[in-house]
Amino acid sequence: MSSCCLVDSKVNEMATNRARCGQPQKRGTKDKPNGYFADSAVSERRQKDREERLALVLWRRPIVTLHYFLLETFITLKEWTLKLWRRRGAVFLFLVLCSLFSLAYSTEGAHQKYVQYLEKRFLWCAYWVGLGILSSVGLGTGLHTFLLYLGPHIASVTLAAYECGSTDFPEPPYPDQIICPEAGGMEGSISLWSIISKVRMEACMWGAGTAIGELPPYFMARAARLSGADPDDEDYEEFEEMLGQAETAQDFVTRAKLGVQNMVQKVGFFGILACASIPNPLFDLAGITCGHFLVPFWTFFGATLIGKAIIKMHIQKLFVIITFSKHIVEQMVSLIGSLPRVGPSIQKPFSEYLEAQRSKLHHHTGEGTPASENWLSWVFEKVVLVMVCYFIFSIINSMAQSYAKRRQRSQQQRYSEEKTK
Repeated sequence: MSSCCLVDSKVNEMATNRARCGQPQKRGTKDKPNGYFADSAVSERRQKDREERLALVLWRRPIVTLHYFLLETFITLKEWTLKLWRRRGAVFLFLVLCSLFSLAYSTEGAHQKYVQYLEKRFLWCAYWVGLGILSSVGLGTGLHTFLLYLGPHIASVTLAAYECGSTDFPEPPYPDQIICPEAGGMEGSISLWSIISKVRMEACMWGAGTAIGELPPYFMARAARLSGADPDDEDYEEFEEMLGQAETAQDFVTRAKLGVQNMVQKVGFFGILACASIPNPLFDLAGITCGHFLVPFWTFFGATLIGKAIIKMHIQKLFVIITFSKHIVEQMVSLIGSLPRVGPSIQKPFSEYLEAQRSKLHHHTGEGTPASENWLSWVFEKVVLVMVCYFIFSIINSMAQSYAKRRQRSQQQRYSEEKTK
């Protein structure tokens, strides 16, 4: 009898303990708002830190911005030096190849014409590849090199081809300066395809440069996914936030980004090709998406290279060539002149500019210098100068903000370590 009472008392005690243990669980379910408040506090702190970094620009805090820029430059150079030291075998092989080329370049012989030809082609291709990389690599605001360099070059070749009746411009001075060949050409013999062929090399090299410039977001997202570490990149953080808010997205920009992400993720190679083949300001998101979902490198880069260097560049070339063809330009100038009141005054500088360009095309060595250019060319040169300067300033601001982010992260780590002690 006593043993039965003892068992009953034990059972009652265990039930009481279960009830007591269950009470915190119920309370824990009611404490979800505490977790929400903690997440909101973290997001508010991140937003505050981001606003502080964005306020770090040359025109507001020049001394601090330049100081942080120099420190970030020193850290970046140190990191690059360590990476090169780890790959010292490849660096040594590269230096040996450069030494052999330098030896062949400085030695006289029958091979010099081939060396000079290779040097000229290499520098010309490297120039356009570099401009393409600057256009898409994400340094600062990005330098719009198509509008500043490639587009005007294609337009100049188009105007010269129609004026000269030929694309066989004498080399030199082409491509530094375009001059009509002495033999000339037949009027009406210029076709769209001949102009496309003339500018194909530089256009494809520029497109290949833009494809290379899309690689950093891909490698950053891929490394972050494989390592599980928190990457030091705001675009990737925005991408993760966008994935978390995919079901509740309302605005057009977020839905467009989600559309690009879904196309790249589900369609694969052809989805990347479609995004790369059209002017797409959201293509950075495609690189981050491919890296995040571990798309193979050659799938991403192959589709990007084909889309940007072949398909997209031919679309852009066609647009510029058609826009600056002879009859279209004449129609545009006459349309400007037909504007009420201000038309003739605006038409005059455009006509003078076109006439000056025509005279330069027929100017040969020893014939004196052509007439001075008008204010249109002066304005374009100053616009290019301003955009390049702004690009440099944006790089300085971006690197200073990167160093500020380093400081904020180190301060947060010290704070969390002190809190755990």
